[in-house]
Amino acid sequence: MPLTKEQKQEIIRKYGKSDKDSGTPEVQIAILTERINELTKHLESNKFDHHSRRGLLLMVGKRRRLLDYLAKKNIDRYRKIIQELNIRK
Repeated sequence: MPLTKEQKQEIIRKYGKSDKDSGTPEVQIAILTERINELTKHLESNKFDHHSRRGLLLMVGKRRRLLDYLAKKNIDRYRKIIQELNIRK
């Protein structure tokens, strides 16, 4: 269920400024989006897994806060990341 190191490194390479850049909002949003997508698939087949559902809601909230921060700081980067990750707002 968690992301493998290879998956995380691929996301960092794609959205980060360097191979070690895991702190920028774009990378954090992309990693959270991948985790949210995997957990959503899990919850479709396990409808009564309320503990995982709570974790999903926390991740969605954290991603929302990061997106709000990015929108305040740099609207162009915000628009680019929601378009690339296909996040609707």
